[in-house]
Amino acid sequence: MPEILIYSSKFCPYCIMAKRLLDKKGVLYTEIYVDSKPGLREQMVAKTKRRTVPQIYIGDYHVGGFDDLYALDQQKKLDSLLSAT
Repeated sequence: MPEILIYSSKFCPYCIMAKRLLDKKGVLYTEIYVDSKPGLREQMVAKTKRRTVPQIYIGDYHVGGFDDLYALDQQKKLDSLLSAT
């Protein structure tokens, strides 16, 4: 199973929805709260070229935000990404 990384903030409803979807899939993920330490949001922007949270990576694949994650699930593509080795 690939490593899953989520850049998020504590009070972001889209972050909560993304984590709920991943929890429903039964996968583990690492969460980085960009509002917990100075410089973390800048690190996220440098990596993703986006300022909004969540920003989700499955392995080396940058999914994007919650809407992108949800779209993958609706297209029946998320499970294969999550199970890829």
